[in-house]
Amino acid sequence: MNGIKDFTEGKIGIPLLKFTLPIMGMMFLQALYGGVDMIVVGQFADTIDVSAVSTGSQVMATITGIITGITTGFSIMLSRYIGEKNQDSFSKTMGASVFVSIVLALLISVVFTTCARPISMLMNAPSEALEKTANYVFVCSMGGVFITAYNLFSGLFRGMGNSKLPLIFVAVSCVVNIVGDIVLVKGFNMGALGAAVATIFAQFVSVILCLVIVCKKGYGKYFEFKNIRFHKKEALASLKVGAPIALQDVLTNVSFLIVTSIINSLGIVASASIGVCEKVAYFTFLIPFAYMTGLATFVSQNYGAGKMYRAKRAMYNAFSISTAIDIVIFFIMFFRGDLMVGIFTKDIAVITSSAQYLKAYAIDELLISLLLSYMGFFDGIGRSNFVLIQGLISAFLVRIPFSYFISKMPGVTMLQIGIASPLATTVSLILCFIYYQKNKRNIFGY
Repeated sequence: MNGIKDFTEGKIGIPLLKFTLPIMGMMFLQALYGGVDMIVVGQFADTIDVSAVSTGSQVMATITGIITGITTGFSIMLSRYIGEKNQDSFSKTMGASVFVSIVLALLISVVFTTCARPISMLMNAPSEALEKTANYVFVCSMGGVFITAYNLFSGLFRGMGNSKLPLIFVAVSCVVNIVGDIVLVKGFNMGALGAAVATIFAQFVSVILCLVIVCKKGYGKYFEFKNIRFHKKEALASLKVGAPIALQDVLTNVSFLIVTSIINSLGIVASASIGVCEKVAYFTFLIPFAYMTGLATFVSQNYGAGKMYRAKRAMYNAFSISTAIDIVIFFIMFFRGDLMVGIFTKDIAVITSSAQYLKAYAIDELLISLLLSYMGFFDGIGRSNFVLIQGLISAFLVRIPFSYFISKMPGVTMLQIGIASPLATTVSLILCFIYYQKNKRNIFGY
């Protein structure tokens, strides 16, 4: 299989790091991508626009979660077929992935553009920000085809062991988005709507670049029109892995949307604060999330090749490196969170409120590396159903109920509400540890 990286031989640590670094860079630029909207709107518009982008971007994160989960399933199966040296199933999976993505893109665009206002109302967006939130969601949802296409190409290239091309795609898109934000938000005073338009245009440019590189690098043979159809066996195998990942990601995002809705009820400052904190948290969780993504590909190839000892060592490697870095990030978040949130807003009240919430996220930072290493490993061996179950338990039996009841306390602080996040992570960790220990014999054969 030409142009495909084989992770089933040789060293583990360095190849995994080299594969993960571009993913990390891509996620950083994606975080910057969304963060720029918040920064520019925060500096050149008002708090209402910040609230609209805050709530609207979380809705869009849910949409992206659906797409990413489905495409990840195809990516993982591609990696497994590489490990198995199964060229026929590999080619059919590529074709099926394009077919499924086209259907998914059309569904997302229709549903979310039609329901932009009801969704914004469900999000409990503050009344003064409701119209701008709905407009933001509507415009961004119109780019569902571009979001899907970008994530499809990125996922497929990662499945083939190429994490550099997705980094290039998002780098170009990020630059276009930054320029668009400055021109439309600052220059034309369009506020949240300008940020949405800039986002859509940047995604369009990214997809065009994807298509150009696919043709020039010789990957076009994998996307021949005759192969783009619903290959039942390969499509269902990929959806069996990807659907739980998508559902887990979506329901986790929904849980955060519900928490955002709860916090929105506390007023415009709290609403803006949660949006700012989510942007900061995305940056700080980059390393463990990047390792989770890279680990799934690495583990899947070795699972297909029957080399589970390499998969296990890769999981330990990912956990060790990401945890060491997260300890440093913890101290910055906990003690100087005000400096981090100050990048996104100039409102003193929002900065103070956000810094409190970040203290809770700092605690979560110490736990998340082990959890995501477990999740990347389980996804890579096709145990995404368990990942879904533990995610549902932590989100809907811990994070949401805790946030709701704490929010009803008189004089509640953002720190108190934020404790729901590390508490939910702790529950997930316990579940993952128990599952891993009980299934070691089945997974590793001893």
